[in-house]
Amino acid sequence: MINETLGLTDYLLRDVISNMESFSSMLKQIKTKRIFLIAFMACALSGCMNRSADITGSIRNQNPDELRSLEKSQGDRYSQRPGDKNAGLAYAQTLRALGQTSQAVAVLESTAIANQKDNEVQAAFGKALAEAGQLEQASNVLASAHSPDRPDWRILSAQGTVADQQNNHEKAQSFYRQALGIAPNEPSVLSNLGLSFALSKQLSVAESTLRSAVSQPKSDPRIRGNLALVLALQGKFAESEEVARRDLPPAEAEANVAYMRQMLSQQNRWKQIEKAEKTTGKKAQKQT
Repeated sequence: MINETLGLTDYLLRDVISNMESFSSMLKQIKTKRIFLIAFMACALSGCMNRSADITGSIRNQNPDELRSLEKSQGDRYSQRPGDKNAGLAYAQTLRALGQTSQAVAVLESTAIANQKDNEVQAAFGKALAEAGQLEQASNVLASAHSPDRPDWRILSAQGTVADQQNNHEKAQSFYRQALGIAPNEPSVLSNLGLSFALSKQLSVAESTLRSAVSQPKSDPRIRGNLALVLALQGKFAESEEVARRDLPPAEAEANVAYMRQMLSQQNRWKQIEKAEKTTGKKAQKQT
């Protein structure tokens, strides 16, 4: 199992491989998802990345038992004070930390209805919708959560992740650049921009952008993990392992990179098989 800092890789590889019911569907899904890069970026730009970024450290560092206890107390408070901004935001954040995204969306939707002019609530609702995969609604909610004369770089970045998941990478990168205009060198935005470049197959630009993100004082293991992934996607396994070692024990970093190397090698074999099948098919057509 890939370490938590690189958990989005494990998620994407399970998604690509476990959902392939037959060899023919395997090839079809590889082609549809642009090998596994699309799956990787879709995960990185949605909940797999943003959940950890949005959830405060005090909640993220609690163990499951503590979170469940917190969920109960916050749930009781939310029930006693329906529509209360602070109660709704706190409860939804804990639900997200527990992976209960659908329930978090429901809580934030109710809170947003009661606080229609509160941009913080609307932004939290939009981010939760994006995490739940409800991209069109997320895009609309996030757009209304701030105004052109008072833009919020965090919301702009969230709008970028939604646009990337909708395969509109130019629009996404425009959002990220606007966010960086407000918060220059913000590592989380640089990281999203780098992942967007990777999604649009600009891996060298993605690497340089992520290196810039990693060099910022507020960079964290999640961002360094993104750089390690992009390095691995380019076949730069030694460099990927070197980056991973900054946050993982040497043996674990080595195992993670070996895992990615294996998956990339498997991807290449699939491409060769697909090419061979096409060649065989053409020969058969000529013979008939």
